[in-house]
Amino acid sequence: MKEQELKFNMNKSIEATQRNFNTIRTGRANSTLLDRISVEYYGAETPIKSLASIATIDSQTISIQPFDLSCLQAIEKSILMSDIGITPNNDGKVIRINVPPLTEERRKEFCKLASKYAEEGKVALRNIRRDAVDKVKKDEKEGLISIDESRDNQQEIQKITDNYIKQIEAKLSEKEKEILKV
Repeated sequence: MKEQELKFNMNKSIEATQRNFNTIRTGRANSTLLDRISVEYYGAETPIKSLASIATIDSQTISIQPFDLSCLQAIEKSILMSDIGITPNNDGKVIRINVPPLTEERRKEFCKLASKYAEEGKVALRNIRRDAVDKVKKDEKEGLISIDESRDNQQEIQKITDNYIKQIEAKLSEKEKEILKV
């Protein structure tokens, strides 16, 4: 596995971890809370952002205005069934979601969830590292590279992996501060 390919795959893992972090509530209204929620629309699972205009009115309110009013009930039902734990208010044209301030206990739960997402990201990075190291060892075994080159490549792969793991830890720290901020 070439260094560019390794970094590309690790960047994808970092981006996936960041997307997971974005779905965690922080006590302030944020449209990314709805990113993982999909609605059954004409027989297909469709993300809410494809069916409606989503806006944050203020720091505590998210507004969802469907492009097609016939899917209003389906959007409301999907939000109710989701794991975000917020009840939507439907006025017949627009769905409003009031994001209540988080309790201390709920903040700690969200910090644990963020840690879980960070650990999943680190595991993904380690799997990418393992695949890269296996390729280097295979090349060494086939005689394509020397033992010294193999060792140097493995050390370089480890350095790159350590760098990306630090990035995930920094993003986790940033998210935890955001969650714990009252």
